Amino acid sequence: MQQEILINWSPQETRVAVVESGAVQELHVERSLERGIVGNVYLGKVVRVLPGMQSAFIDIGLERAAFLHVADLVSSINLRHADTETGDKTNAKSDAPLQLPPIEKQVFEGQTLLVQVIKEPIGTKGARLSTQISLSGRLLVFLPQDKHIGVSQKIPLEQRKQLKHRLQNLATAAASPAASGVDDVGGYILRTNAEEADDAELAEDISYLRKTWRRIQDAAKRLPPKSVVHQDLNLLQRVMRDLVSENTQSIRLDSQLQFEKLIAFSQEFMPAAATKLQHYKGERPIFDLFNIDDEIGKALGARVDLKSGGYLIVDQTEAMTTVDVNTGGYVGARNFDETIFKTNLEAAGAIARQLRLRNLGGIVVLDFIDMTRAEHRDAVLAEFKKHLARDRVKTACSDFSSLGLVEMTRKRTRESLAHMLCEPCAVCAGKGIVKTARSIAYDILREILRESRQFNPREFRIIAAPKVIELFLDEESQHLAELSDFIAKPISLQSENAAGQEQYDVVLL
Repeated sequence: MQQEILINWSPQETRVAVVESGAVQELHVERSLERGIVGNVYLGKVVRVLPGMQSAFIDIGLERAAFLHVADLVSSINLRHADTETGDKTNAKSDAPLQLPPIEKQVFEGQTLLVQVIKEPIGTKGARLSTQISLSGRLLVFLPQDKHIGVSQKIPLEQRKQLKHRLQNLATAAASPAASGVDDVGGYILRTNAEEADDAELAEDISYLRKTWRRIQDAAKRLPPKSVVHQDLNLLQRVMRDLVSENTQSIRLDSQLQFEKLIAFSQEFMPAAATKLQHYKGERPIFDLFNIDDEIGKALGARVDLKSGGYLIVDQTEAMTTVDVNTGGYVGARNFDETIFKTNLEAAGAIARQLRLRNLGGIVVLDFIDMTRAEHRDAVLAEFKKHLARDRVKTACSDFSSLGLVEMTRKRTRESLAHMLCEPCAVCAGKGIVKTARSIAYDILREILRESRQFNPREFRIIAAPKVIELFLDEESQHLAELSDFIAKPISLQSENAAGQEQYDVVLL
């Protein structure tokens, strides 16, 4: 499918839209003050080891300590690789799970570790770390602490074997003996876009990655703990490395300065992609070409309208995301079963697009409209999985459950679009609902009664939102008067226009 990439740059923010067949499929936003840290390498300091959780907290200089699980330690990763390649197990039984060395025998408090961020801090959770450094190039991923050679599973099996042999020879030729006399070949994973690469291109990528690793090693020796020793590419550079493919027709960028920088970067590392770069000089803002800002607004809302008249309700919470499919005003099919089937079929593609557009991750539960015929359920699921296959992020999808739900997961490595662009409502604190004015009025009456039993003021004054005060002056005036008589104290009212509906004060005068 043909795609265009539109880039809107400003000193404070970079926005990237991936457009396929005239529709926005992906949105990427990076702000200069909130730049993501996945891929960054830090010199971390172990501040706490938790044997019960088989994990440790590492201070890398951020607001919250980062999290390192035993499975992400280099020794554990290499042990798993050895187990996969040889078929050996550390347990007596061949079918028993592999036993990893306990974390308390591998790290200790105060220890300095070279770590890489593999998952952004999300909500109240700190970043997740790994001690296995991986450096991404245009064609390869370099694993300097590993000797594993891998090839993308998307490449045909026979071609994978040939590519692995070529890569092994190139990696060995590029390595030089270390001071200890042990070679430093390192490991590599060949990416899908390297399927047609020649040896010169692969060797160039290997050279770039090895130079980067040497810079990291030098910085780790010079810098103090909690320092950044390597920062991943910025969004513009990652677009050229990760998003550009043979299906990309053009990459349009509206900044002359960034266009020149990106041309220089692309000509050095990816000359073929450089030819697709275009400097957009139009009078209209570049995002107006495909109504990108309107799409961003829609992606922040709960309701997504379908062309047929049906609609989706997308509800994103901390624990999971749910998507509900509704027929709405669609009555176009011959019978009710066909109407439901057609709506679900259209919804399957729309849901897959919304997952990419909103960058929704974690657990996602899909509630399609109930279908009585098994062939309809199979067709809808096949359509959904077909659209999911285009997702760059790893996904896993189950069949319809006994309750008619489809459960899936989508790997989450950074904040969703809503979490990046929005914040919880100051009035409802993210709940999405507020108490009614009457409920607040009764809360206030109960508080005055409690306060009157502990204190003996001259007067009680209620300071609350206008709607609550109006209720006390009208419908609840009798209850207010009865309470005043009961406690034998006057109660005055003061309206506060700036107060939210749930905000109030009871002042003792």
